[in-house]
Amino acid sequence: MTIEATVEPIDILVVGGGPTAIAIGAEARRAGLRPLLVEKGPLLSSLLRFPRDMTFFTTRERLEIAGIPFAIPDAKPTRRQAVAYYHSVARVYNLPLALHERVVDIRPGDEELLVTSQSSGGERQRRAPAVALATGYFDSPRLLGVPGEDLDQVHHRFVEPYGHFSEPVVVVGGGNSAVEAAMELWRGGAQVTLVHRGAEVKPGVKYWLKPDFENRVAEGSLQARFRTVVVQFEEDGLRVKGPGKPDHLRAAATYVLIGYEPDVTLLRSAGVEVDADSLVPAFDAETCESNVPGLYVAGTLQAGKDTNRIFIENSRVHSRRIIAHLKARLR
Repeated sequence: MTIEATVEPIDILVVGGGPTAIAIGAEARRAGLRPLLVEKGPLLSSLLRFPRDMTFFTTRERLEIAGIPFAIPDAKPTRRQAVAYYHSVARVYNLPLALHERVVDIRPGDEELLVTSQSSGGERQRRAPAVALATGYFDSPRLLGVPGEDLDQVHHRFVEPYGHFSEPVVVVGGGNSAVEAAMELWRGGAQVTLVHRGAEVKPGVKYWLKPDFENRVAEGSLQARFRTVVVQFEEDGLRVKGPGKPDHLRAAATYVLIGYEPDVTLLRSAGVEVDADSLVPAFDAETCESNVPGLYVAGTLQAGKDTNRIFIENSRVHSRRIIAHLKARLR
């Protein structure tokens, strides 16, 4: 059953509930426009699945949105502080939210776009002259594509280390997520081995984290297997291949933390042109409008597979560009 939503008129419907989506909604409010954020989970669902003790790489002022100061004494916010901050922005601007609704279809029309969403209450349709897609990429972790990756002890998201005290744990990857998880697991009492196909961890690893990890490896507290790839996951661990003969690593759990890719299904079904190789959608850099009139692309979606290119701090401007363009168009 499809229900035509009976809500106040919408000037821009934002698909997503992360910092970029909140920034678009807040900028719309500041411009006197009527936004609605539609999010398939709770507000900030991606941030809520970050490691609980994570510290952001960037400083607090570069995470600020919509003119609201990030008023904490620490230079680099924690995940907990960021969640509280973005919740406060949503509260200050009294953003209308439709949570736990998954947008499944966007149909362009002559003057409006028809957006269909699904929730436990059924299917719902809303119309708006503009839609902004700010869905990020955190729901689509990259897979190794090797046998056994669907076993229960293989995970693609790390939250906290405390369930692995005294257990052997393998972390696969060489970027920030993998190195940070390895360090937290070790400090939480796990016996940790990091497996990475490169000759060393990536140079972009947080500058305070990289030497700490390297020192722990040098002293033997952590094991690191470089130039090594996973061949197969098994019930009691995994098989790897690196310098020398293939080897078996015993593991109670394995965390495969090798990045994410955006889900462009909704973009393509709405008529947005998406490059087949890079997954970068077609959009105007000055307005963030895609090739579909009234349909905007914001945040990390603009980067396609290159998810390390766009972050909160350099996508804050997207909200201002979108709302400025939309306001001029509505006039």
